[in-house]
Amino acid sequence: MRALIAAMAALVLAFPAAGEVRIKEVVSPMGITAWLVEDHSIPFTALELRFRGGTSLDAPGKRGAIHLMTGLLEEGAADLEARPYARELEALAASFGYDSSSDSMSISARFLSENRDQALVLLRNTIHHPRFDPEAIERVRGQVLSGLKSNARDPDEIARATFRRLAFGEHPYGSDGAGTVESVSALGRDDIVAAHAAVFARDRLYVGAVGDITADELGVMIDALLGDLPDTGAPFPGPAEVTLTGGVTVVEFDTPQSVAVFGQRGIERDDPDFFAAYVLNQILGGGSFESRLMNEVREKRGLTYGVYSYLSPRDLAATYRGGVSSANDRIAEAIRVIGDEWTKMAETGVTRKEMDAAKTYLTGAFPLRFDGNGRIAKIMVGMQMQGLAIDYIATRNGKVEAVTLEDVNRVAAELLDPKGLRFVVVGKPEGLE
Repeated sequence: MRALIAAMAALVLAFPAAGEVRIKEVVSPMGITAWLVEDHSIPFTALELRFRGGTSLDAPGKRGAIHLMTGLLEEGAADLEARPYARELEALAASFGYDSSSDSMSISARFLSENRDQALVLLRNTIHHPRFDPEAIERVRGQVLSGLKSNARDPDEIARATFRRLAFGEHPYGSDGAGTVESVSALGRDDIVAAHAAVFARDRLYVGAVGDITADELGVMIDALLGDLPDTGAPFPGPAEVTLTGGVTVVEFDTPQSVAVFGQRGIERDDPDFFAAYVLNQILGGGSFESRLMNEVREKRGLTYGVYSYLSPRDLAATYRGGVSSANDRIAEAIRVIGDEWTKMAETGVTRKEMDAAKTYLTGAFPLRFDGNGRIAKIMVGMQMQGLAIDYIATRNGKVEAVTLEDVNRVAAELLDPKGLRFVVVGKPEGLE
């Protein structure tokens, strides 16, 4: 494991800047497409596998099954139970990580070149022959239930859950992909096996690899790993209707500080105006201390330590969201100021100085994302899922620079909807109903 950590640290220092990343498309002999960045300076490879659909593929009445299944993938495979499996992985100085979201389920694998073949045997068994042993199911189920019970007492989680329900209703986006205490408690092994079959299929697969591997080697490798997956998995749910309306929803909770999330309808990632909206958001509340929301809510009035907004274009719906927290006797003022800034930007737009500063920040920060082969592999898979061109890394900053002041102000007027902005407040806010 020390060898793996040393290799990863060296790769962070050695990897080229974003503008020098060269991606090639690889099509395996069995027809699986992957994106590859070759770098043979260090004997180490990162492999990212992602399956579209994620927890949104849960069967009716089985909420949380895919999340639970994902947590069980590291609990042994084929003839190795959980502990021997973990020891074998550590002996190879390899690591596998598993994650699920509402739109995807992913496996992140890291291995040294000298141990590639042995690591891939373990990875293949994880994908094709997970054990789902009863004792492992109960152990991981207990962890999930503990997290769900903790979330039920967390104001931030309560706010997000309430906002989801308001925004998406009965669509899978409207509920927690981890499920509920009731739904997770009722899941059996057959449900977990069915969840595995729902996710792992070739019609929803995306692959990215970075490091010490050639195109020919990658093609052979992914065929051995994935070539005999089923052609199709569970059907995808339809688009989610964003059902947000303007106003404030208050959830009573005994805490000295109220938490608020807010949002409205958003903009799709493939919309021609997405980059103008991206620049717009950076000015409004994109996370820097120079944003209008930070300036007005924190710097001028001292109502919060932080306030932010972000675009959230997901596979099946797009929203424009944000968050803030403040003392119970000050949250109403914070909400009023946020609403005022939403209205002001919609009506009067932004200045050239603000736009230029936002562009400088966005283009300057972009190369910092490429701080290692694992991050680059994740970025490449995300690009594929979003339908971006293979040269997007090289052209992205040019797309930001091409945004004009007229673009930003037109999109501000079209996108920002103060009357449709919904706030969800959890706490004991004063002056709010």
